[in-house]
Amino acid sequence: MSNDQPSNPAQPDNDKTQSLESHVETPAGEMMTTNTGLRINDDQNTLKAGDRGASLLEDFIFREKITHFDHERIPERVVHARGAGAHGVFRVYESMSSVTRAQFLGDPSLETPVFVRFSTVAGSRGSTDLARDVRGFAVRFYTQEGNFDLVGNNMPVFFIQDAIKFPDLVHAVKPEPDNEIPQAASAHDTFWDFISIMPESSHMIMWLMSDRAIPRSYRMMEGFGVHTFRFVNAEGVASFVKFHWKPLLGVHSVAWDEAQNISGKDPDYHRRDLWDNIEMGNYPEWELGVQIVPEEDEFKFEFDLLDPTKIIPEELVPVQRIGKLTLNRNPTNFFAETEQVAFHLGHVVPGIDFTNDPLLQGRLFSYTDTQLIRLGGPNFQEIPINRPLGVVHNNQRDGYMRQTINRGKTSYNPNLLAGNYPVQAKASEGGFTSYPERVDGRKVRARSKSFLDHFSQARLFFNSQSDPEKNHMIDAFSFELGKCITPAIRERMLGILSLIDQSLAAGVAYQLRLPVPPDPALPVNHSMPADADPADYDPIMVEGSLLKSEALSMEHTVKDTIETRKIAFLAADGVDELSVTTVKNALEAAGAVVEIIAPRQNFVEAENDTKIAVDHTFLTAASVFYDAVYVPGGINSAASIEAEPDAIHFLNEAFKHCKAVAADAGAIQVLQATNFGRKLPADYSDESVLMEGVIVGSDLEKVASQFITAISQHRFWEREKPRKVPA
Repeated sequence: MSNDQPSNPAQPDNDKTQSLESHVETPAGEMMTTNTGLRINDDQNTLKAGDRGASLLEDFIFREKITHFDHERIPERVVHARGAGAHGVFRVYESMSSVTRAQFLGDPSLETPVFVRFSTVAGSRGSTDLARDVRGFAVRFYTQEGNFDLVGNNMPVFFIQDAIKFPDLVHAVKPEPDNEIPQAASAHDTFWDFISIMPESSHMIMWLMSDRAIPRSYRMMEGFGVHTFRFVNAEGVASFVKFHWKPLLGVHSVAWDEAQNISGKDPDYHRRDLWDNIEMGNYPEWELGVQIVPEEDEFKFEFDLLDPTKIIPEELVPVQRIGKLTLNRNPTNFFAETEQVAFHLGHVVPGIDFTNDPLLQGRLFSYTDTQLIRLGGPNFQEIPINRPLGVVHNNQRDGYMRQTINRGKTSYNPNLLAGNYPVQAKASEGGFTSYPERVDGRKVRARSKSFLDHFSQARLFFNSQSDPEKNHMIDAFSFELGKCITPAIRERMLGILSLIDQSLAAGVAYQLRLPVPPDPALPVNHSMPADADPADYDPIMVEGSLLKSEALSMEHTVKDTIETRKIAFLAADGVDELSVTTVKNALEAAGAVVEIIAPRQNFVEAENDTKIAVDHTFLTAASVFYDAVYVPGGINSAASIEAEPDAIHFLNEAFKHCKAVAADAGAIQVLQATNFGRKLPADYSDESVLMEGVIVGSDLEKVASQFITAISQHRFWEREKPRKVPA
C-alpha cells in the first residue's frame, strides 16, 4: 500500500458533522496563545520603547495579530457573493439504480450529509437579501463515492445559451463601471441594453420580472439544476435528467413594495429567517424531483434539450419526487463554512454525467478557475467544509496552503517503488468512467439552429401566470425600464415584449407612455459573429403546442399549511388574556410562530393583571416581517392600539400587502380606524369574514380556525388593485 497519509481520516458512518468536529475550536476556559501556541501575557498593549515611546518592530505578537487581520478577507465571489448556508441530510425514497449507478440514489437506507448555500447573484456581500434577483440554490452531497455538487438556481433557465457570453451578462447587470451604481439591481441602462439585443434572454427575463425573483424565504422557493445532465446506470445505459427541488412549504413570494421596505428595515431578512427557523427546530425540507428522458427521445420535443434557456414542461415529462432534503444544523462559523465552501459543477459521482449543453461545458472550467483565485490555490479541497468524507489518495503535491503531510518517495504514476500505489479503480470498484457519447462534427464556432426559438417558452410562462402575477410582471417591467435613462432601450424592449405577448407589451407601454412598435427594430438579435448573415440568427417564431403549464404559476402551490408563518399580535396594557391565548395556542398548534408587538418593551399587563411577554415594540417591528396580524380584545388595549399611529400604519401596510388580518370583536374599533376599515360593513355580522382575508368575531375558536385558513392562502392578491390603500 502507499505510504501517503490520507488528507483526512475515514469517517465513521460518513458523518460530515463528525469530520468537521476535529477542526472546531471552543476557547472556553483556555488561555490565549499565538498561532505557534505561545501563551500571551498582554494582548492590550504593543511593545514600546517606554510607555510613551515608539512601537517596536520586534513585537512579533502584534505583527502576527495585525497581519492575520489584514488578510482575513478573501476576494468575494464575482457572483453569488451574498449567501447563507446550512447543513442537513438527504435520503432517497426508493432505489433509482435502474437509471443511475450513483450509490446515494440507489440505497434508501443511506442518509447522505449535505451542505446547502443559498444566495443572491448580482449584489455584493453587503447588499440586501430582498433584491429582485435570481437566487442561487447550491447543494453538496457528501456521498460515499465523493462529493456531488448540484449547483443550481431558483429559476430553471438562464439568460444565455453559451458560456462565452457569461462575462458580458455579469458586466451588464453589475453596477455601471463609471459610477458603481446601482448595487444589487437590474434596473439600469447597461443591463437592459444587453437584454434588448440578446433575445435568447427573453425566457429568463420573464422569470426575473415575476414574483419568483422576490421569494418569501429561502425555505419557500424551488430549486433547479438548470442544465440537462445524464444519468448512467450500471449497464452503461444513459438517459437525460433535469433536477428540481420542491419545497414542502410551497412556493411563496413577497410583494415588490414589501421587498423594498424589508430591504431598508432588515436587509438580512432571508438569512435571519433561515438561521432562526433551524435554531427553532423548524427544519426546512425539499423533495428532490427528476425529469427523466430516454436517450432515444432526445429529439422528440419542440425545443432542444441542451438549450439552457428552455424547460421541459411538466405536462410533457412529469417530475418524479425521489427523495427528501432536510436542513437541520446551522454552520458553526460563517467564514469557515459558508464563505469558504467551493461548489463545482464538475464534482460528480459515478452514475451522473454531463451533456453538451454549451453553458454547462463552459461552467465546468469556470468554477475551478474561480476557486483558485478566491481560496488561494489548488488546495481549496483540503479546507474542512470542502473535504470529501472518504480517504483521498493521489499524486498531487505542494502548492499554496497545502495541509496534507505526504510520506514516501513517490509522487508519480506508474511507479514500482511503492507498488504502483495509489492504483486506478476499475469501474466495478467504483471508478468514474465518462459516458462514451459518440462525437462527430467539424470544429466550428456556431450556434445550433435548434437554439433560435427564443419566445415560445417566454410566452408559455406569461400565459401560465394568474392575473395578479401578470399584473406584477407588468409593474416590474415598468419599474425596471422606467429606471433606464436611454429612451431607445425602452423602445427596443417593448419590441421584444411584443414578440412574447401583445397584452404584456401594451401594459408596459401604457405605464411608460410609449407606443408598442409595430415591428421590432432589426436585427432583433445582435449576438452573432462578425461575418454572419443576420438572417441566420433571426429568432425562429414557434407557436408551442402547450398553451399553459400549471407548474409555472405560484397560484397552484401548497396552500394548506401555516407552518413557520410569523403572526403579529398587537397588544397593550389591559389586553384580554383569553383573547390572546386562545388564538395564540391555535396558531402555534398549527405550526405558526406568534410574536407580541406592543407600544413598550418587556411585557403588557392583561385585564386580569397577568403579565404577557412582549417580543418587539412598534419601533423595532414592522408588518413586512410578518405573514398576518391579529388584534386581541380588551377595552383599554384596543383604545391604546387605536390611538397608536404606528399600530394603525402596521395594519394598513399589512392590508396593502394583501395579508390576512383578524380581530377580536372587542377590538373592532381598531380596524375601523384604519384606511381599509372604511370599507368594512357598518353592521357586520359577528363571527364572519368581512372581506377577503379580514376576520372579526367573538367566538375565538372560530376566529382562530378561519384565521388559520386565511393565512394558509398566503396572500389575497384579489384585493390588491381594487382596494389599494395608502400605508
